[in-house]
Amino acid sequence: MAKALEGIRVIDFTVWFQGPVSAQYLADFGAEVIKVENPKGGDQGRGVRSMKALAIGDWNQYFLVINRNKKSIAIDLKKPEGQEILYKMVEKSDVFLSNMSPALLAKMNLSYEKLSAINSKLIYATNTGYGRFGDVSKPSFDMTVQALTGAMARLGEPGQPPIYMGMGSGDAFGGIMSAMGIAMAIYQRNKTGKGQCLDASLYGAQLYLAAPFLQSFLAGNKHTALQQSRKEVVNGLWNLYPTTGKWVYICEENNDQRFAALCSALGDDTLRVDTRFDTAQKRLHNNVALIAAIDAITSLKTDSDLLAGLAAFEIVHSPVSNYADVVKDEQAWQNNYFMKAYCEEVKREVKVRGLPVTLSKTPGEVNTLGPQLGQDTELLMMDLLGYEWDEIEAFKAAGAIP
Repeated sequence: MAKALEGIRVIDFTVWFQGPVSAQYLADFGAEVIKVENPKGGDQGRGVRSMKALAIGDWNQYFLVINRNKKSIAIDLKKPEGQEILYKMVEKSDVFLSNMSPALLAKMNLSYEKLSAINSKLIYATNTGYGRFGDVSKPSFDMTVQALTGAMARLGEPGQPPIYMGMGSGDAFGGIMSAMGIAMAIYQRNKTGKGQCLDASLYGAQLYLAAPFLQSFLAGNKHTALQQSRKEVVNGLWNLYPTTGKWVYICEENNDQRFAALCSALGDDTLRVDTRFDTAQKRLHNNVALIAAIDAITSLKTDSDLLAGLAAFEIVHSPVSNYADVVKDEQAWQNNYFMKAYCEEVKREVKVRGLPVTLSKTPGEVNTLGPQLGQDTELLMMDLLGYEWDEIEAFKAAGAIP
């Protein structure tokens, strides 16, 4: 079956996470992605065996999953001969993707001006920390940029420390925005015949993640920037509640019909007849008391009992699951949000995060996990770049390739 991006060739000159995951999305949907790495160690992600001193398994999930479906060529770009090889790749490619700074790329003779002069149809994509303009020199990490955006300050209970949304969420979202930008630039190039330069940054991606609350703040609602206690949420029917097991999120409109249904689901008539809560307006005015009253009921129930009651009366809800729960969710597996792939490193099939987008006629696939460093170097030199074997040997002698 044909793939959506079949025929598109991407030079993947990225390391760590945001850049590689952008290229991974393109590779999943059929692009030929060639990962260009330094022969001395390659992408630093190849060495990740633990996170925060905790082992992540018996195979390098960090590198192998975000570099799946890719080829690898090892080139020493400090050598003139190495740059010659890359420039020849640029001639034959549609996209050059890097998450190194534009200043560093320029020092390496890999600026947009340099590469677009070689191939005017080239899409030149960068994944930066803070965008192309303003102060772009400071280091960027997922958590430091998230702290900068204001999103972290809004999460958590008032008076408690801000909450980091999770490892790599901004990187992952920035990567998918980068892939989307590349797809749009390819579409425009196919109409005009001209490439262009684009950037997707951690900062821009995480500001976008803050919507709609950030937009509300821009419109003048200053309250949306503040931490808000779940015990003081204005609509008590749209809130998080404890049980003896899992927490449960309830999402209902504040009207009399849905309140009556919730009371039935909770199995508590005293809540239904409490005059403090018998109209929508009173429930808004007495929101703190309402939440406390619901807390008192749910905190005595098991999560399974509460979930059963909510389901019986068609209350919109969800348990707060952990990773152990979600990896067993058949809904996720049926939609290929989780998939299986063969891992050569451990000689067995392993579970991997799958595809966030479903296409009916040109679906994505996970064919291979990340490549060994430089495993495709000689094949690409011959088949793609047209070098003869004696030329390849000369490049090896010069130290341009291993």
